[in-house]
Amino acid sequence: MPAIVGGALCPPPSRLTLRENDVVRVMSSHRWFAGGLLAVALGGALTLSGCDVVTASSSAKGQTIGTSSSASPSVTPSPAKVTISPADGSSQVSPQTTVTVAADAGTIETVSVKDGKGASVDGTLGADGGWTASRFLRPAASYTVTVTAKGTDGKDVTTTSSFTTLKPAVTATYHLVYDGMTVGVGMPVSIQFDSAVETAAMRAQVEKLVSVTSVPAQPGSWGWLDDRQLMWRPQKYWQAGTKVSVSAPIAGVQTGEGKFVGQDASGGFTIGSSMISTVNIKTHQMTVTRNGKVLRTIPVSTGRPGPTTETRSGVKVIIDKNPHIVMDSATIGIPKGSPGYYLTDTQWDLRVTWTGEFLHSAPWSVGSQGYANVSHGCTNLSPSNALWMYNESKVGDVVKFVGSSRVFKPTEGIGVWQYTWAQWQKQSALA
Repeated sequence: MPAIVGGALCPPPSRLTLRENDVVRVMSSHRWFAGGLLAVALGGALTLSGCDVVTASSSAKGQTIGTSSSASPSVTPSPAKVTISPADGSSQVSPQTTVTVAADAGTIETVSVKDGKGASVDGTLGADGGWTASRFLRPAASYTVTVTAKGTDGKDVTTTSSFTTLKPAVTATYHLVYDGMTVGVGMPVSIQFDSAVETAAMRAQVEKLVSVTSVPAQPGSWGWLDDRQLMWRPQKYWQAGTKVSVSAPIAGVQTGEGKFVGQDASGGFTIGSSMISTVNIKTHQMTVTRNGKVLRTIPVSTGRPGPTTETRSGVKVIIDKNPHIVMDSATIGIPKGSPGYYLTDTQWDLRVTWTGEFLHSAPWSVGSQGYANVSHGCTNLSPSNALWMYNESKVGDVVKFVGSSRVFKPTEGIGVWQYTWAQWQKQSALA
């Protein structure tokens, strides 16, 4: 029986030439060979002699037609290797340096960064497999970095590195004002620096790191009254009973030439009742409310007319309470022997500005209280009303003054409420 190629009679045993990619079925006698279908990839012409079965190869592509196999490249196991920055033995490292660990070979498993006092520096592993510290470093401190990484050989390798940070020319200090106290609804969170945070970029860096949380949550914003006072106020007065927490992990932040913050701080306070008083300078009356209810209306005498004596209009906050103060005008620029000098004992003092304004007992002006303004700028009350007001008040309570042409400047006290909400947001170094 003649053999058949592609459904046609097999030519005589002369040579048959096929083109590349032709499909050939070869049958000898009564059997199909190579599963019945042989796909041939040809680098050039292929010649068959008679109807024999052949294996064809492509010299151009280096491929063999038929059964073939390829070996996977072998991987040589290797130990882990990491790079730590700052490098081992470094000194005078800037506190604003971020510690990093890179995996040159293998996989990072654990990273420990501790200072000489045992305090840890936290960090995170990134998508690239490297580790990055989440904060700056303390100045004048020693640090040890310990890294464990696993190599492709399956073995753990531990690497240790140490370095020291520079000792600054000046260590910047600050404190959280009113920490741990129960305060009024007008009290902002206040971070008070003992020296200036000198540039806008430095103030922005501080602001990025500090945070405030409250329960219940209330919207608010950071803002700077000046280059030493960073404050966070809610959009509106605090809700009574709010728990406020502040975190300031700012050790290592630079605040001036050769000046770095030396420590972190955290704290908070509790908001008490909503006590808001309004002093009408023109009518000589003060109305005191608590949680929206009027408690008492009190006759007062405020500062007599004049550019340096008139009581300032504006929204003030009680800064401090003191049962007894000797008021000396020399502390506000009126020395002894000058016109207007005074040295007076006062009781039941509630300070509302740094520039010398108080609410206090003034038995000498009782006859003018409710009728005329005769003080040097303070709000005078009778002894009994002053004692009552002192006992009912707390730092952070709001005292609004209206009816004066002399305006209270925000830096003259806790002046955050002298700004509209939009204006206050612009006080942020990040605005």
